[in-house]
Amino acid sequence: MEKPIIALLYDFDKTLCTQDMQNYAFIPSLGMEPEEFWQEANNFGHREHMDGILAYMYTMLRKSRERGLPLNRQTLVDKGKSIVLFPGVEEWFDRIGAFGESQGVTVEHYILSSGLLEIIEGAGISHHFKKIYASEFYYDETGTPVWPKLDVNFTAKTQFVYRINKGVLDVDNDRDLNASMPDDSKRVPFTNMIYVGDGLSDVPCMKMMRSYGGQAIAVYQPETRSAVEELLYRGRVDFIFPADYREGTALDTTVKNIIRKMAVTDLLEAEHTAQCHQIGKSGLPYQASLFE
Repeated sequence: MEKPIIALLYDFDKTLCTQDMQNYAFIPSLGMEPEEFWQEANNFGHREHMDGILAYMYTMLRKSRERGLPLNRQTLVDKGKSIVLFPGVEEWFDRIGAFGESQGVTVEHYILSSGLLEIIEGAGISHHFKKIYASEFYYDETGTPVWPKLDVNFTAKTQFVYRINKGVLDVDNDRDLNASMPDDSKRVPFTNMIYVGDGLSDVPCMKMMRSYGGQAIAVYQPETRSAVEELLYRGRVDFIFPADYREGTALDTTVKNIIRKMAVTDLLEAEHTAQCHQIGKSGLPYQASLFE
């Protein structure tokens, strides 16, 4: 019998790393300050009535061309090497996975980010994730980015929650994603999901978690604490914690407690199902009302 799966879903910028990923190396390579770049990208998007993620991706291409800087997949991956992760992040995934194993479940990790896949791949932790859903460029035969391949804006993130739920991870497979599927056939129940984010951009996924029985956690830095306290007060998240992933922190302890609770729930549901099947074999037709 396969072990139940618990999925941890993460935003990236200011959730696993300390600021927007472009701020570490890409924007400085343009000779710009982060505030200057983001203001230009946002103004361009507003002026052209453009999706904000597409606007910043286009601005990355345009500013690189204006500066005469080479931009290809490898240069973006290299920029990811400068990312600063929060304390404990590098050890977090193996530790939480081992804890899940001790509870009889398999823990999987996923990224849902409006940042760039290529930069995330350079951060040194991409191998821990079952799947990374992040914005991405399409590259021509010379390796030059020419078109957005994937745009992960704030509301589009919820699509990927459904993909994880059904186990339909390929973004080009819409047929199976939209096909009807019984709840007991879905690979990762919503009740076995934990979403970890940092702010308003994560609210659609956080709300989805809370509506469908999963858990939502917001992490914060000292300067962002008041914003996540507002999320807790408004019922958008279940818990808020400092962005410290080290063993023994409040975040570490609570996530382990959630996993423990989910594992026990899965065990009870498996026992319930086994008893129902046994009754069915005895000739008594199963009716849900008998067990309500």
